[in-house]
Amino acid sequence: MFFSNNIKFLRKRRGRTQDDVATAISMKRSTLSGYENNVAHPGLEALILFSNYFNIAIDTLIRTDLSSLSESQLRQIERGYDVYLKGSNLRVLATTVNASNEDNIELVSEKAKAGYTGGFADPEYISILPTFRLPFLSREKKYRTFQVSGDSMLPIPDGSWVTGVFIQDWTTLRDKDAYIILTMEEGIVFKVVENRIKPDGKLVLHSLNPLYEPYDIRIKDIREIWQFVHYISPKLPENLNSENYHLVETVRQLRNDIRAIQTRLNI
Repeated sequence: MFFSNNIKFLRKRRGRTQDDVATAISMKRSTLSGYENNVAHPGLEALILFSNYFNIAIDTLIRTDLSSLSESQLRQIERGYDVYLKGSNLRVLATTVNASNEDNIELVSEKAKAGYTGGFADPEYISILPTFRLPFLSREKKYRTFQVSGDSMLPIPDGSWVTGVFIQDWTTLRDKDAYIILTMEEGIVFKVVENRIKPDGKLVLHSLNPLYEPYDIRIKDIREIWQFVHYISPKLPENLNSENYHLVETVRQLRNDIRAIQTRLNI
């Protein structure tokens, strides 16, 4: 149990004295001191008082060593994204930190994608991924970099390294913004999103390359979402000139004609 260490850690994190906290929850300072020093054990009523004061679930206060979490993980919990408090499938993201307890940026290469689909929630798996840091990104947010393949997001080249910031609340996804999305069926996909969560419980995923048509994905099939921040590539983006666009439209028309023929033939 981590209760005694956690309430001391949270009190100091907020810059509060024992007198401050004891007064706020109508408790004797000596009682609070006993809890923090693990010489007394709280009953249910006391646990509820601490849970309400720190806005953290009782299970989290007891079962999770908060001092071992990174800053971004702590901020997730403090903002209300607490697995036990929400009573939902929200979770604290598995992450790695440097010697200063600051979040690393983990690299998920093309070869690592298959393993990531099964190990994204496993701290041991995440710990073996290569890491780096970018000094111009916020220390208060969590980032991860994925290697993308294919031409569906041209002019972003095949093989680019795409960095995203972790999104906890999917209802905040913005139409026409790009996101890296982890699904259990397709693995990692990089697409422009149309948010249809509230009316239909789904996202519509669009490619930048007009040769690819949009498609739907149900929210229940999604495991992680990262909002696009930037990409790194040794290749120059391709320039889609008027000749390219004419070719795209020709291919599109051919595809529509084939579908029409298949429909007539009941293929």
